[in-house]
Amino acid sequence: MITRPRPRPRRSAGVLAGTLAAAALVLAGCGGEAPTVTFDVGGTSLTAAPTQFCDTSLQNCQDAPNARVTAQVPPGTEVRITVPEEVSSAPWQVAYAFTRGTDPTPVQQRSAIAAPDTRTDFTLSLPEPGDRLVTAQVQVFGAPPSIDPASTDLQFPVRATWVLVGEQG
Repeated sequence: MITRPRPRPRRSAGVLAGTLAAAALVLAGCGGEAPTVTFDVGGTSLTAAPTQFCDTSLQNCQDAPNARVTAQVPPGTEVRITVPEEVSSAPWQVAYAFTRGTDPTPVQQRSAIAAPDTRTDFTLSLPEPGDRLVTAQVQVFGAPPSIDPASTDLQFPVRATWVLVGEQG
């Protein structure tokens, strides 16, 4: 009796092309450069690389604390923040701290969370004309929120941050 090898299943060109395209997207996400964020302070544009950048699963992270940018931010100066599509396609916010009067203790505040694909910029205006910016931090969220078992607080995992430090002169 003669046996013939079983025929191999044939994949259509469309399935193969789709598989290759998906693989290319996965690989592109692994090796590309992290996006930058622009802080405009009184007409001076500063481009910041992320100080922390994780993949969307929060498994592979890179820290670069020296990537922060610094600038003199006189009291009353607005800071315009512009983010690229890689940031605006996810939920993001601006966390910031400022001092008021002679009190050196920073006051911490946050912007509203921008929903995905709703905005690419934010103008940071401090509450009082004499307030001095200490830091502004763009935060892009990663995994869905979870509850901290120890405190029962709702936790919003941040997967990437870009930081402006306001120099106090």
